Amino acid sequence: MIEKFLIGTYTKNQSKGIYQIELDTDKPALQNLQLVAKAGSPTYVAESKAHRIYAVERVMEDNELHGGVVDLDGTTIPAKELQKIVEMGSSPAYITVDEKRQFVYTANYHTGDVTIFKIGPDGLLAATDRVHDHGQVGPRPEQADGPHPHYVDISFDGRLVVCDLGLDQIFLYDLTPEGKLELVSGLTLEPGFGPRHITYIEELGKAYLVGELSSKVAVLNYNEETAQFEIEQVVSTIPADWTEHNGAAAIHLSSDHRFIYVSNRGNDSIVVFSVQSDGKLKQIQRVSTEGEFPRDFNFNRSEDFLIVANQNTDNATLFQRDVASGKLTLIQKDFTVPEGTCVAHRQD
Repeated sequence: MIEKFLIGTYTKNQSKGIYQIELDTDKPALQNLQLVAKAGSPTYVAESKAHRIYAVERVMEDNELHGGVVDLDGTTIPAKELQKIVEMGSSPAYITVDEKRQFVYTANYHTGDVTIFKIGPDGLLAATDRVHDHGQVGPRPEQADGPHPHYVDISFDGRLVVCDLGLDQIFLYDLTPEGKLELVSGLTLEPGFGPRHITYIEELGKAYLVGELSSKVAVLNYNEETAQFEIEQVVSTIPADWTEHNGAAAIHLSSDHRFIYVSNRGNDSIVVFSVQSDGKLKQIQRVSTEGEFPRDFNFNRSEDFLIVANQNTDNATLFQRDVASGKLTLIQKDFTVPEGTCVAHRQD
């Protein structure tokens, strides 16, 4: 079987924009790198069920940096640009599609803003709201210049969660049908935690928050009625004797809710945790990504395989995943992907 993935990238060196790669699950191997669309550092991408590719975009206009969102027709390669929404300043760090409510959300690490876009009947985007995070900045040098929202996406009860690395906080919002945000609650983590991404297990009432700056995962209890988070457990993603720089990056949960995976940039590894019956985490494996700076990774549809994009060494790594034990086995490590930063499923 052939499965396809979109690869978001930086375009500082060899990359030209958004790429597609294939996973042949019978071989098994990664193959057939193709340029889908030229774009300026489309570091995060998402494809809707209507085959619209929404990506962050960075362009120079009148010798000034502009950032925003580009909307592409994903039915052909090369993909045709349908819309571009940019403004002066840096591009967002994260973008995602809300299929149920037909919105697109972005989090801009540099400007401190979260923006909501409504998807129109023609697939085009129109901004409906924007919020700027406020709070006390954390103690790390990376936090000194203010809020840094790195993620905005849906919780299992339909609210929006914003992870702000600069403020060591996560914020919870309600979203009106018109696309307006209403702040509900927040949670402050330990100083220097650096919240980056989050995932959930609804039946346990748990959230799992990865901290980039701390290289830790916080297990959070979530009360739907009060819309409040509380910290239950904090575990490290790196060895106890690791003294060099590390930034934890992506976090993904297996669909059976038994295992959680986190990538480390610096330690250049994927760490595997088993989810205990009470929702707490126990580390069971750490494997090298066979490359440098693994910002993102993803499972294939059946979750028998895991693909890692190593940004600094321009390669993707393929692991076979034992669905019973959760553990990973290296299969392929030398597949060329320039400056890869995001691994996203293509829609069937």
